[in-house]
Amino acid sequence: MWLHRAMHAGFYALLTASAARYVAYHGVVPVVLVTAVVLGAAYPFGVRWTGALPAVLALWLVVVWLAPSFGWCAIPLFFQCLRQLRPRVAVPLAAVLTAAAVLAQVRLAEVVEPSLVLGPVGVAVITAAVFFDRRRLLEQAGVLRERQRLAREIHDTLAQGLSSIGLLLELGDADRAREVAKENLAEARRFVRDLSPLRGRTLTDALRALGDRVEVEGEPYPLPVPVEVALLRVAQGALANVREHAEATAAVITLTYLGDAVTLDVCDDGRGFDPAAVRPEPGRGYGLDAIRDRVAELGGTVAVESAPGEGTVLAVRVPTP
Repeated sequence: MWLHRAMHAGFYALLTASAARYVAYHGVVPVVLVTAVVLGAAYPFGVRWTGALPAVLALWLVVVWLAPSFGWCAIPLFFQCLRQLRPRVAVPLAAVLTAAAVLAQVRLAEVVEPSLVLGPVGVAVITAAVFFDRRRLLEQAGVLRERQRLAREIHDTLAQGLSSIGLLLELGDADRAREVAKENLAEARRFVRDLSPLRGRTLTDALRALGDRVEVEGEPYPLPVPVEVALLRVAQGALANVREHAEATAAVITLTYLGDAVTLDVCDDGRGFDPAAVRPEPGRGYGLDAIRDRVAELGGTVAVESAPGEGTVLAVRVPTP
């Protein structure tokens, strides 16, 4: 997207400007310039893989410690933290980046005054506000587009078919009405299939779209659509619990294809809990009870292994034909 490309271009522009400023004031210092070059080379890996982002941030902190002028690169890195990490992790990390940028400004200044602190903080707050508001608007636009699409589908297929059936019955043409009803039923079934959360993707692709680490073991084979949908919903529910309750920094989804069953494990490094002490919350759709009910409908089983301070593993097993 254009905003991402602009941030990437801005990072390299600021990195180059910082290096030029340093050379202008201090001459060529190999350790500083080599660290800056390594940072520039590592940046694309941090953009593509979340696991590499901490290394990029660490390199930036090193080069800022060596040469405060590189503090200008904080904003693109700030944006990457917000884009790639969960808010619970991204916001504190972005605060650390902002603090490092403030210290860099103070080290560069001959006179310390409030703008050196308020300037970077203000830019960071504005960047975060724009990012989260933009994400909210994109989500709302996606929901609106989907509602409009569903409204068109219902009007053009189901509503029109039912109207035709009613008209044919009024005219006494029961045979033709039955034919239209069969056609409309087939259309309704197609419509329901199109509403599947997989949307033509494989189960693995759908799981990877959730944004967490996914591992696949065994040789994949076709699964019944209800099984794929159930496993996807279980993963979504488990990750929702992780985000809301676990205070975890990482979660791993493991999908395993066995001879007569498929298993889905969701493991996190969060604070853990006592499974025996969990009570269902009214009105919640992502609780353990909801996951157990969904899996039980397919003849599967759910196991939860957790303890306070030791993370959590949710293990689901569903038999396959």
